[in-house]
Parts: sequence; C-alpha cells; structure tokens
Amino acid sequence: MTVLRDELECPPERRRLGSGWLSGVAGLSLALLGLGAVLCLKYPWLLTMPDARPHYPVAAVRLAVQLVLAGGFACGLLSLTLRPQKWLGGLAVAAAMAATLLGGANAASAAGPDAWRWSLGLDWFLLNLTFTGLLFIPLEKLFGRRNDPLSTFRPEWREDLFYLLISSLLVQGLAYLSLSPVFWVRDHTGWTPFRSWIAAQPAVLQFLEIMFLTDLVQYWVHRAFHKFPRLWRFHAVHHSAETLDWLAGSRMHLMEVVVLRGLTVVPMYLLGFGEGPLYAYLFFVYLSSTLIHSNLRADRAWLRTPGMRRFWSLWERVLVTPRFHHWHHGRERAAIDKNFAVHFPVLDRLFGTHHLPAGTGPDDAGAWPKSTGVGGPDRPPKTFTGQFAYPFRRPPRPAAKTPT
Repeated sequence: MTVLRDELECPPERRRLGSGWLSGVAGLSLALLGLGAVLCLKYPWLLTMPDARPHYPVAAVRLAVQLVLAGGFACGLLSLTLRPQKWLGGLAVAAAMAATLLGGANAASAAGPDAWRWSLGLDWFLLNLTFTGLLFIPLEKLFGRRNDPLSTFRPEWREDLFYLLISSLLVQGLAYLSLSPVFWVRDHTGWTPFRSWIAAQPAVLQFLEIMFLTDLVQYWVHRAFHKFPRLWRFHAVHHSAETLDWLAGSRMHLMEVVVLRGLTVVPMYLLGFGEGPLYAYLFFVYLSSTLIHSNLRADRAWLRTPGMRRFWSLWERVLVTPRFHHWHHGRERAAIDKNFAVHFPVLDRLFGTHHLPAGTGPDDAGAWPKSTGVGGPDRPPKTFTGQFAYPFRRPPRPAAKTPT
C-alpha cells in the first residue's frame, strides 16, 4: 500500500501528460467504483440503504456499471503501456476483472437473511463520492485559490476519504441515533394543528424557514463546541484538517455528527415541515457544507468591473462563502472563535463573532487565512483511530514550572 500511496502522491514531474499517471488514476477510480457497485448489486440487503432501493433505476445502473468497468479496464491497460511503474494500471485491471468475475453489470442479488434490518450505506458512499468529486475536483483545478495550488492527493486525503466512507457506511445508524429523540418528542406532543399549519405554507417559505432555524440552532451549538473544553475536544477533530478542500468537510467525529444532526433536525421534523422543502434543504446543506470547505475563491478576473465587485460584496454579506468559513478554520489570532454560521453571516454580525477582512487591492476578492488547523501540543493525532479516541482521553496537565 505504501507503493500505491507513493504513486498517487508522486511529484508533479511524474504526473505529466503521457506518463500514464492520469490514465492510471482514472482507471483505478473507475474500476473501484465499478467493483463497489457490483457488490451493491450482489448484496443489496447488506450494502444499500433500504429507503433508496425501490427508487434505483436498475437497468440504467447496470448499464452505467458496464461502462464504468470497461472504462476502468481500458484506462488501466493504457497506464500499463505508458508508465514504468505498474501499480496503478495493474490494480485498475485487477479490480475490473474481480468485478467481472463477481458477475459484473449482470450480477444477481444473493439471498440474504429474511429478518435483516440494518444495512451499510456503500451505495451512498459511491454516489456521494462520485457526485461531489466530479463537481468539485474540476472546479478546484480551474478556480482554486491563487498561490495555494492543491493537489487532489494532498496531505491527509486518505484520512478524510476514510471519514467519508465511515459516515456513509454508518448512515442508517447515525440517522437513527440523531432522529430518535426528535421522534419521541413529536409523538408525545399535541402539536398537530400547528404542524399542519407549518406544512400548509408555500414550499419556498418553508425552505427559507428551515434554513434560518437550523442555522440559528447550529450557530449556538457550534459556538458551544468552541467554548466548552470537553466539547472542543470533539470539534477539534474537524479543525485538525490543515488543508481545506471539498473532501476536508467529511472529517468530523461521529459523536459530533450525532449531536449536530439530532439538534438541527429538531425544527425540521418536530415542527412539521413538508417533505419537499425538507429534502430540498437536505440537498442544499449537503452541497453547501462541501462548498464552504472547498478550495474555491472568487477569481480576480470575475471582479474587474465595479458592478461585479459590489455583487460579490453583497453575496458575502448574505450567504456563507468558502472564504468566510476558511477564516473560521484559520489559526490567526483574529480568526479564533469567529464565523460560526453555516448559512447566514448576519448571525455572526448580530452576536459579535464576524470576521472577514478586506483584500489588499481593488480587484482582490478578499484576504484569506495564512494557515488552518489546530496548534499547540495537545492537538488531535493524525490517524482516524487516534482522532476517534482523542476526545475521551484526559488532556495532559501543564508542565510544572521549575524554580529559579
């Protein structure tokens, strides 16, 4: 695995066009995606979300799997031909062949236990990774922060990918833990007329209300995670990412995921908002949480006219942007405990925690923090297991001063 990691993270001169690196990465990505999809087709009762199964267009999925496996195999062969190091191409070909031996696009569903209740969300992981990767990787390559060139395989990308995998596999259990208190409150209250009134509102109004209520709750929950040392040790795992991009937002301790989801979904499910606005908001927050951690900036080329500069200034006042949230992760003293809002910066203005410095020139979209992450000796470890255990460990005592 060390050899494979070195191949993926090799220096730019070994990634040039025609070296076989790009075809190897594409082939390995496609082949592993196809292998995962074949496993989902073969073991749906174990690897796919029960609520999603009836909605999958199986014929279209099988056609897509066939094309993905063919593309992975072809790219793997091309990499084997072009690249002296054969790991990327060889593993791509091997993964595509393994998926084919398991049945490929025509894999039949294996029988599972009749009373099987829980399942892993491998299908959600594959869909999530594919959608966000195809959307944000090209955007970051085209419009990434200037003077801050990030590679897709930047430091600690494997840890953040593993966070995405774990949270996806445990999506059913995390949803149950998050929502069970909400369902209990809903079933033991007599709010039926009020809930009916909420659901009868226009869908757009419900969507905006959900945005504001969840952001208001999350603002104070987020602030509490910064204020109280016990809670901060959970949230510090999220802040330990020293490179922010589309994948970094996945790094979050599982306990914090449960708390945040459990508290921010209360106004949605408890107050009776309709399914349409709820699903629209969940999709919006799914995209926005990826966006605000991404390596995207408003390029100077967009801001050459006074009108565009005024528009962007207004945009940053109304909605949270990557620059706003990057300052929340900044290590500068001025950025500490600032910018807690997830949707509306006005909350930080109201409660005195807003920080968004201006740029250095008339065409600049604004200043960015020089570094992100957690400083000090008691920072979270680098590994997933170390970060999971970090909040439960007693922080080290300050060193005793030696008498002089």
